[in-house]
Amino acid sequence: MTTSFYQFSEDTWSRHPGGLLLTDDEAQLVLCFAAKEILQTSTIYETVQLKFPNADIAMTSTAGEIYQDTVQDNTMVVVAMRFSGTQIETASVSITDFKNSFEAAKQLANTLVADDLAYLLVLSDGCLVNGSELVKGFTAAAKQVPVTGGLAGDAAEFKSTLVGLNEQPAEGKITAIGFYGKKLVVTHGSKGGWDVFGLEKEITKSESNVLYEIDRENALALYKKYLGTDAEDLPGSALLFPLSVTVPGAEKPIVRTILSIDEERKCMTFAGDVPVGSKVRFMKANFDKLTAAAATAAQKTKFVNNRRPDLALLISCVGRKLIYGPRIDEEVEAVNDILGSDVPTIGFYANGEISPFFNGGSCQLHNQTMTITSFYELP
Repeated sequence: MTTSFYQFSEDTWSRHPGGLLLTDDEAQLVLCFAAKEILQTSTIYETVQLKFPNADIAMTSTAGEIYQDTVQDNTMVVVAMRFSGTQIETASVSITDFKNSFEAAKQLANTLVADDLAYLLVLSDGCLVNGSELVKGFTAAAKQVPVTGGLAGDAAEFKSTLVGLNEQPAEGKITAIGFYGKKLVVTHGSKGGWDVFGLEKEITKSESNVLYEIDRENALALYKKYLGTDAEDLPGSALLFPLSVTVPGAEKPIVRTILSIDEERKCMTFAGDVPVGSKVRFMKANFDKLTAAAATAAQKTKFVNNRRPDLALLISCVGRKLIYGPRIDEEVEAVNDILGSDVPTIGFYANGEISPFFNGGSCQLHNQTMTITSFYELP
């Protein structure tokens, strides 16, 4: 597997000096992570397609771009890939053509499922799609195939996001890339590092990803009580105080981030489902634990004999970016310290992260985690 990294800013391409260089026309798959304003440019897909004429091109809007050991804003970062013994197939659907996110994901996955399917990469709209139903749909169709990826971002605005596959990016798109054959090994790790506080409570009224009551109290009022003076900055401050949610029957909690609040209906909308009967606790940031969690996620992706990955794809949460502020490079540097500074590393800040908890497990929607997928192509 050969990769090259690029940055596109102010209508100019620049190539990262690291990595194994390949010519533009050799690229088979190109992933582009960019600020929404760049993807709204009417000629952006044409610009990328002209540079990589023989590649499948997937594009996703972000809340920040990860480029090796730094975090960028208002740029587009690009990785071009060529495989020696792995085949790829791509497909895309629009959420508006389906009654729900589960059906959209299931049909999309079914177009790519095959006996030799080794891995699925998912890049999805981050506002119109219910992330929990999305991963359930992929799990139902792809079964034991590992699935990772993320929900597109829009710089913490939570208004609209853009995704595109071999076309101009648009709202409501869900893209999946299938990797086939026995040469590719994909490892993954996902970790949060947040502190929990307060007593455990139970969700007593919700609909899908909309939360109304906790312990039969209005959830929004209770949330504001816990936030104290930070409640004045809602909904933005909600990113700094996610919920730990343990759904009925689950062994491990997942983290859920609030996308919006509705003062009139007195409810909160989350990036994924918050089922009735789930146990919840409030969470807050701890810088040292966040950074340690990023390193742990990287450690989980290491392969036998400490072989370096051919590519590390990092998808972290917009909430983590807001917490870190000017220190945001620290979590990317922590990953580089574990994997090696010479490992090609790229990714973006997202509205949600998709990854199993552990190798062999089904994929889950996560919020507020650093999620890493490492690629190794065997000789």
